[in-house]
Amino acid sequence: MTITNTTVPLEWFLALSAILFGIGLVGVLTRRNILVIFMSVELMMNAVNLSLLAFSRYLNSMAGQAFVVFVVTVAAAEAAIGLGLVIALVRQKPTVDTRDIEELKD
Repeated sequence: MTITNTTVPLEWFLALSAILFGIGLVGVLTRRNILVIFMSVELMMNAVNLSLLAFSRYLNSMAGQAFVVFVVTVAAAEAAIGLGLVIALVRQKPTVDTRDIEELKD
């Protein structure tokens, strides 16, 4: 059995990244549940990470990997702050539906 050294083309990584970003965008625009919206935003950030890593590999540079570390840091901070806000809102009004939450209007 011989193993050939085949590489996955850059276009495949970018296509997968675009598909993941599109799924996340549709989730943000169509869903009303705050938790599902946060998961969709995280999916969009992971799609960006995939494209950054693909370009980093294609250009043989470490800059893309450095940006991924920053994006992961921002995603962790966004998740912590977002979930804290959701818990605070659920304590005031026991729902996670964005149509029922009116405290942010004004």
